Order: sequence, then structure tokens, then C-alpha cells
Amino acid sequence: MAKAYVIVTEDVHDEAGMTAYERAAGASMMDGGVSVLSVDSNPEVLEGSWHGTRTVVLEFASVEAAHAWYDSESYRQAKPLRQAAADCNAVIVAGIEVPHHE
Repeated sequence: MAKAYVIVTEDVHDEAGMTAYERAAGASMMDGGVSVLSVDSNPEVLEGSWHGTRTVVLEFASVEAAHAWYDSESYRQAKPLRQAAADCNAVIVAGIEVPHHE
């Protein structure tokens, strides 16, 4: 089964609010099998334009696992804190399984 990734771009306008969100979201991430791959306030844009002042990349075992976390009761309680503290874009992208050649 291919992994999945949640990518969030955040234009943060309330740092204290984001700190409250991070505390609230932390428990949901531990319970939801989330691996935080990157939290970057200075991503290198190679083409086009990029939204926000911070980009977050999360890894999940599958698209279903990503949805289960995002729709979980514990994350539903944390999400409004993020949305109040930043203008955000969020996507789930499916990973691919690359066949191994021997």
C-alpha cells in the first residue's frame, strides 16, 4: 500500500494562536500515526509562486489513514485553532509504490 502525504501551506498571522494549535494537534498526531517530515518557514520555490509563511509535510501509511486522522474527533477540535491563526491550503497526495528491480 502506498503512503500518503498531507501538505499544508500556512500564512500565519497569529503566532500565539498557532502555538495553541500545535499543542492541540500534537495528541491527534501521536494517536493518528502521523510522521512530521517537514515544517519549513523558508521553502525554496523552484517555479511559480508559493502560498504562505510556513509549509508542513506530514506522512501517513495510506490515503485512508490520512483521512482518518484529518476527520478524527481530536483533530477536528484542533483544526479551528489553525484556521483562526493562519490562512491555509491543505491537500492529501497519494504516494507511489516503485517496483524493486533485482
